[in-house]
Amino acid sequence: MIASFADPGQKTTPAPFGHALVAAARENEKIVGLTADLGKYTDMHIFAQEFPERFVQVGMAEQLLFGAAAGMAETGLIPFASTYSVFAARRAYDFICLDIAEPELNVNIVGGLPGLTTGYGPSHQATEDMAIFRGMPNLTIVDPCDSVDIAAAVPQLADHPGPTYLRLLRGQVPTVLDEYDYTFELGKAKVLRDGTDVVFVSSGLMTMRALLAAEALAADNVSVAVVHSPTIKPFDAETVLRELDTDRLAVTLENHSVTGGLFEATAAAVVRAGLGRQITPIALPDAFLDAGALPTLHDRYGLSTDRVRDRVLELLG
Repeated sequence: MIASFADPGQKTTPAPFGHALVAAARENEKIVGLTADLGKYTDMHIFAQEFPERFVQVGMAEQLLFGAAAGMAETGLIPFASTYSVFAARRAYDFICLDIAEPELNVNIVGGLPGLTTGYGPSHQATEDMAIFRGMPNLTIVDPCDSVDIAAAVPQLADHPGPTYLRLLRGQVPTVLDEYDYTFELGKAKVLRDGTDVVFVSSGLMTMRALLAAEALAADNVSVAVVHSPTIKPFDAETVLRELDTDRLAVTLENHSVTGGLFEATAAAVVRAGLGRQITPIALPDAFLDAGALPTLHDRYGLSTDRVRDRVLELLG
């Protein structure tokens, strides 16, 4: 069940990853694309149609996918290898770790259906992928908000010398960040809006929800700042801590388990800096999630805009 998480009537862009990869490949002939039987479902089919001679379909063999990508990178090529996040993180971890991360090869892992972006249940919901990958040395992790983030991230990932993991948003992807003074920079967090009462630190699709919740809370006379952290590792502690070193209510928002993702990266940075701040997470529970329709599940697990707004009002008392 690959459904869009876009709200009704929201502006979207079709297949931003596929089109961005094609654009980057036109500028750099070393870029190649691979997938493990999921070209259509990771938007890699757009690249395959444009550059069939630079595309490899390995079939349902995720370990082979990343072993082949490593071999290509050894020859100087720049592979983008796509599959579902659950298969990359759970099924092919050792191959990514020893074949790609340890030698610091320029392989770009593209994981579809990150977090709660499918209703197919635990077999397809990669709610713990960042927790798994954050412990891997040398691996850069990007959790984009929307089509703007993805389009800008792809060429920067190609230029990055080491391995990367992109939490892919595919299909009709919301376009949100074009309305803000924002430019994606690998490894950097950005303040999207200022606020005096609450500060949100968010990543991925939850930055979209953070911005919507901030607008809704304004009607309750609550002023909310939003800090978008699309790069989870390396974590831009300097920018985030500068925003957290205040007396505002501090909340993290992520489309990931409360264990091992943005919340824990933020909390660790706060403790290391000795700020003594309380950070409240809005995240998925440390549990296997239900199957069902995405709007129902997002509301059930606290990721919907209304649930975010209600939680903030509860915290403010």
